[in-house]
Amino acid sequence: MLNALFEYTFLQNAFWAAILTGIICGIIGTYVVINRLVFLSGGITHASFGGIGIAWYLGINPILGATLFSIFSALGMEYLTQKGNFRSDTIIGMLWTVGMAIGILFIYITPGYTPNLMSYLFGSILSVERLDLYLLVALSVITVLTFFIFYRPIQFISFDKEYAKTHRMNLGIFQNFMIVLITLTIVLSIKIVGIILVMSLLTLPQAIASLLSKKYLSLLYLSVLFAILGTIIGLAISWYLNIPSGATIILSLFTIFILTKIFSILSIKLNTHK
Repeated sequence: MLNALFEYTFLQNAFWAAILTGIICGIIGTYVVINRLVFLSGGITHASFGGIGIAWYLGINPILGATLFSIFSALGMEYLTQKGNFRSDTIIGMLWTVGMAIGILFIYITPGYTPNLMSYLFGSILSVERLDLYLLVALSVITVLTFFIFYRPIQFISFDKEYAKTHRMNLGIFQNFMIVLITLTIVLSIKIVGIILVMSLLTLPQAIASLLSKKYLSLLYLSVLFAILGTIIGLAISWYLNIPSGATIILSLFTIFILTKIFSILSIKLNTHK
């Protein structure tokens, strides 16, 4: 793959996409897991399919459609949860299924050729283009700067919201901003692992990191490291075996999780016998 990397532009794009996605998902995924937003993220992920279907029907970029539809859906869900008399899991479940239904409907009624949805559902990192890379670079910069500048407030929100309120933090605005950031991360990761598998990219690196450390900053660094490692290994396996990249990336991360868990158990047993 190293030789091919310098020969083929699409492989270079895929390589850099793996690194950038690892950085973004490692950071955002840590926030998602610690704040118990995994189910919310799942709702946003599946709702994005509605935006893809509408965009296909209107003849515009599917990722643009997914972005706009997902952001409005996520903010609407947050509003209904906070202001309405609805349970969050009810709203998320509704968003999850309605988004998928809208996507299926609009793709079905679109005249002409029905698109191949495999790349959206299961990912295709080898199809990443220059524009996708530019968007990933922009999002990675925004994500890193956000966590660098607002590291303390993010810690307060994650572990002690009451303390954050006493310091006059506007939790509503900041949480909405973080939801938008989560949404952008999910949408831009669709090409990498697909709608069906993107949740694993937001949770598996954090699960691996949590086996090695419980400190927030360490979790951030380790999650980024494992996310990058998993995506690059998955990309290499996908290229050599000519199999779907989304599946190989997630299975690579899961394998790392199993190996790290075994290492953790053995380390505990060795320390116990000393």
